[in-house]
Amino acid sequence: MGRLPRRAFAAATLATLSGLGTAGDAEAAQDTAAPPRAAVPRAMRGLWLATASNRDWPSRTGLSAARQRAELLGLLDTAVRLRLNTVFFQVRPAADALWPSPYEPWSRCLTGVQGKDPGWDPLGTAVREAHARGLELHAWFNPYRVSGQPDPARLAPSHPARLHPDWTVRHGGKLYYNPGLPPVRTFVRAAMLDAVRRYPLDGVHWDDYFYPYPVRGERFDDDAAYAEHGGGFSSRAAWRRHNIDLLVQEMAAGIKKARPGVRFGISPFGVWRNASTDPLGSPTRAGVETYDDLYADTRKWVRQRWVDYICPQLYWNIGFAAADYARLLPWWAAVARGTGVGLYAGEALYKAGDPAQPAAWQDPAELSRHLTLARRYPEVGGHVFFAASEAGADRVGAMARVVADHYRQPAKPPL
Repeated sequence: MGRLPRRAFAAATLATLSGLGTAGDAEAAQDTAAPPRAAVPRAMRGLWLATASNRDWPSRTGLSAARQRAELLGLLDTAVRLRLNTVFFQVRPAADALWPSPYEPWSRCLTGVQGKDPGWDPLGTAVREAHARGLELHAWFNPYRVSGQPDPARLAPSHPARLHPDWTVRHGGKLYYNPGLPPVRTFVRAAMLDAVRRYPLDGVHWDDYFYPYPVRGERFDDDAAYAEHGGGFSSRAAWRRHNIDLLVQEMAAGIKKARPGVRFGISPFGVWRNASTDPLGSPTRAGVETYDDLYADTRKWVRQRWVDYICPQLYWNIGFAAADYARLLPWWAAVARGTGVGLYAGEALYKAGDPAQPAAWQDPAELSRHLTLARRYPEVGGHVFFAASEAGADRVGAMARVVADHYRQPAKPPL
């Protein structure tokens, strides 16, 4: 026998227990029960909110706490207006913090002075206000980036990289923590987990910064760390990948221990390896391959289920010769197939209407076509758009087209 609607079941049960009910009463209750409402679909509809160099927020350094808060809430309201359901808030843009961290100084993006208390708690406010609006809030961290300039002496006096300059490597005019040092890995993990323990986050999110992107004519100088810790590996590249693998595994375990239910996801550069390099690779001709250049084995993390979701940055248009969105998306779908790992496509909203971009990006329908294509692949659980500034400005109406074509009804975030 089919299951009674919830209201009819309750009415029939109450009548039976009281000794007053009859079969006719139960049937009448079933007949008058309201029809079940259609289930709200689940899909990732995400928005990156970047704070590094004040890209999306705050609009400039030194604003009052009230003005900063108002701008932040305005961006959350934009996400709601566009029928999105998740915001990826960058809370550790450069080894500093947008919450009162005992590990790292306040971020420079707030006051213009690294380490200066802004007088409020941006991450705590973002979590509370996102939830009040029905949005999920994923805290977005950059594990190893320290500074956009190379001199530790220009960091806040209390900055760990200034206290431990031996933890750092200068590369490409910037400063990075050295992923090959176990104390560094322990420290950055603890700094990020502090936010997980403090706040009811829905997710922890990393982007594509592991070992830094290659710089022509330079090499990442980790000779001393490799000499001390690289024994037993077939090459320096294998050792570097092992270092990043360890951070991913240990962070995943730390999140589950600190706050079970918080999802852990990574948004890597969209090409793992080209097929010309590896038969398992994608049909692309990208100049950067995460496996070889950033030492991030993103395919392995999915196949081994070390992450809860992967959000590759598929920042190319359909038909782009070197990295065709229409060929990369099915490659990632095949990687995720059967793993249970969520797959969300990272979308280059920032390119829409940019005159410096190829002609395809001048067409307001380009992003909408991405979502239409994704419907063919059940592994694709949604999309995340970069970034919040472009979502609000919507230069050529590309985001409005996405909403009109695909987001007419609300959707809950994926489980």
